[in-house]
Amino acid sequence: MSPEEKPHQSHIEKRSVVSSFIFHFPKGAREKPVVALFKRSEKVRTYSHHLAPISGSVSRSDSSVLEAAWRELSEETSLDQSSLTHWRTGKPFTFEDPSVNREWTVHPFAFKLKDPSEGGSGESAIKIDWEHEGWEWYDPYSVLKDEKLETVPRLQDSLRRVWFEGDLSERAGKALSLGLERIRNDHESGAQELTAIALMVFRDFIVHTEDGISSKEWWNTARMAAWHIIKNGRESMGAATMNALISVLDEMEDILKDEETSSQHKWERVLSMLDHHLTSRKSRATQVKDAFAYYLRFRFLHHGETLDKLTILTVSASSTIRDSILDAYASLDIRKLELRILESRPLFEGTSIGSSLLSNYKSRFMDTPGKELKVKIYTDASAALAAADVDLLLLGADRISATKGVSNKTGSLPAVLCTKHISPNAQIAVLSDLEKINCAGSMIDDDHHEDNDPMEVISAWRNDGVKAVRVLEEGMKGGSSTVEVKNTYFEWVPLYFVDAFVSEEGVMDESRIREKSTELGETVNRFFNDL
Repeated sequence: MSPEEKPHQSHIEKRSVVSSFIFHFPKGAREKPVVALFKRSEKVRTYSHHLAPISGSVSRSDSSVLEAAWRELSEETSLDQSSLTHWRTGKPFTFEDPSVNREWTVHPFAFKLKDPSEGGSGESAIKIDWEHEGWEWYDPYSVLKDEKLETVPRLQDSLRRVWFEGDLSERAGKALSLGLERIRNDHESGAQELTAIALMVFRDFIVHTEDGISSKEWWNTARMAAWHIIKNGRESMGAATMNALISVLDEMEDILKDEETSSQHKWERVLSMLDHHLTSRKSRATQVKDAFAYYLRFRFLHHGETLDKLTILTVSASSTIRDSILDAYASLDIRKLELRILESRPLFEGTSIGSSLLSNYKSRFMDTPGKELKVKIYTDASAALAAADVDLLLLGADRISATKGVSNKTGSLPAVLCTKHISPNAQIAVLSDLEKINCAGSMIDDDHHEDNDPMEVISAWRNDGVKAVRVLEEGMKGGSSTVEVKNTYFEWVPLYFVDAFVSEEGVMDESRIREKSTELGETVNRFFNDL
């Protein structure tokens, strides 16, 4: 071996890989699952004959690590989204394996196998390729505990990052697991309501972890639970949850650092602090509503005169927008309020907020002289018609990114573009608290799109009596021609389209969003980077 060769051969190769675990719940979602482990064949270069999840390198052509996970699953097992559901994302970690001269950065994922009752084919859909010589179902608890299993390095660490139940007490694991399911499956609540639910889930989890509150392990467990609630609840609406839980962790850290306080007193202070965060959320909503009333007064009511008519177009199911509109209408001298609302298929949230606004108006203003409300519901395709002669397009925000813009209900961008073209003098305003701001490079991926169940769209077609549904459904099952029905809930509106961001701090601009995003990024890294 020449001197020139030695430095090259001792160089550690860095590689980023996905590690995907396939779970199956034989008797239902609340039963104990089994996890599939695959025995690597002698043909693979590393760790042959070892048990492993489905794994592979993240390539430059992959748009995300999740896309890489789906690609490897398809290549090695023939499974795709018709057979699997993405269930959980694990916190990535890095380690070195000198035996193969590599540094691995592992991105763990968990997927649920769909039964025939869910539209899948069950385990019969698993068809392994040349990289594996066989596979079996294992009890995940046993995998974490059995040191005799011949597995690829750090398999147990990868598994526990998606199957946290194995390291927690039964009650704590169940509280977190059920809480995540509740958040993930809630497609009716807005970001504010979901954040309150997330805080309650975190509190329920903490209640079952009293033992060891003063230990480093307890603090790591609490932080990892917060990470899961943010990442594995509803990531597309997770920025508000992340901000809320970061604030909680910040105060929790101060409590734990108090060396003069007993463990019991620390415990009581932690629970009291969590209760305070839950109750104080109402005051923030009041501040946002007050800021919106101030914005309308400043922008549309000059010198205190009465405004004969204000026309607002909105694309939102936000309770904050609903309440802010009515509170501002009550406090300002506006005679006629015309609200135009896009229906928002496939769940028709526009009809829900229209109904709620009308009901609230009747209870608050029916006997108030000089007040008149007109509600118009438009189909999503009629955005240009709805935008004609409006004074204000009002959007909510599920997330605000310093680089991507405002994430809101799909249909928001067409409404903005139509308003800019049809009514160029109209204001485009976003009504949101600062909690919705995401941070650059955050655990909440701004490029992540929430693809929801296509059956929600198909059901709407069925209810409308669309005869072509059956043919399209057959096409969705594959074959020589395939059909894909997309049901994406959110889209981005670039920041430069927005005239005003109305928050609890008043009307803010892009610079404040970027400042807040930077501050948040530093705090997120402090709490989660070392997990």
